[in-house]
Amino acid sequence: MATTAMKSTLRYSIDAIKCDVCQLVKEGYLDRLQPIYALCNFYANRDWTCVECELERHDFLLRDRIIDLLGCEEWRED
Repeated sequence: MATTAMKSTLRYSIDAIKCDVCQLVKEGYLDRLQPIYALCNFYANRDWTCVECELERHDFLLRDRIIDLLGCEEWRED
């Protein structure tokens, strides 16, 4: 799975990580209530350190929920 944040091993932006999270939730790979730490399963080990640092730089804790990384979600009436 090649996503925005995974394309570059040099720098991970919080916006790219949030975009990845949104896509992973939409595709059903992640649940909104899982801890952010669950993201480590979707990044290479060498890249996870960079992702973790970027999350911490923006005051996200690994025990916080995935939903904290999601922006305003669009809800449609069924």
